[in-house]
Amino acid sequence: MATPVGGRMPLLEHLRELKARVLKSAFAILLASGVGWYFYNQIITALAKPVCDLALAQSTNASHCGSLYINGVLGPLNLQIKVALLTGVILAAPIWIFQLWSFIAPGLHKKERRSSIIFLVAATPFFAVGATLGYKILPVAIRVLFGFTPQSLTNLIRFDDYLDFVLRIILLFGLAFELPIFLIALNLIGFISGKAILKPWRIWVFSITLFTAAFTPTADPLTMSLLAIPLIVFYFAAGAIALLVDRRRVRKLNVQTGLA
Repeated sequence: MATPVGGRMPLLEHLRELKARVLKSAFAILLASGVGWYFYNQIITALAKPVCDLALAQSTNASHCGSLYINGVLGPLNLQIKVALLTGVILAAPIWIFQLWSFIAPGLHKKERRSSIIFLVAATPFFAVGATLGYKILPVAIRVLFGFTPQSLTNLIRFDDYLDFVLRIILLFGLAFELPIFLIALNLIGFISGKAILKPWRIWVFSITLFTAAFTPTADPLTMSLLAIPLIVFYFAAGAIALLVDRRRVRKLNVQTGLA
């Protein structure tokens, strides 16, 4: 990456930087998608559990598995490609999240870069916790949604639509749990203060609630609450940590200027 001149990067250089970050992210996702392609059967077996025991159906050569079905000549191929790509996006999350951060904050000083990398390393476990939570609530969410099916009617589900729904929940929960990491990292580089984070807390709480209601694939209150409540807690925790960082920064500045 070229060093910014006068603290600013020329537009053309900025676009080249974006292109390089996107290419690196795409390459990482492509490689991770190979893992999803190779372990395709194990992945769909695990993800289908809330609806049917696909492993048992395959071992007994059953003609169907619950209410799931695949439609069309290209349906099986499209399904495997979709599962592989979405799996790649999830597995490669630490890499493309790092590339995103590197593009947002390219001009960090050495000490700021060292401090923010600590929290960028934390982005991986936070994403993993969010994705795991999304997977864990699937049986409850699906049971609630299936409960709206009228009696005496069969709810047939296209397997590709179902897996797209499942993987989107997992990815959404994983990304949502990155909120505190980015807030703290932005505070560490001096982009935003703890006071600026916490002052509009009502807007943040409303925005988080609106976000979960709009982007959570399920409409049940339980799933939305299981995403919204941790995000609100993480938001306040990130704001509190940012305030501590600000106070430490002010004390250090006072010592350096001889005011303390």
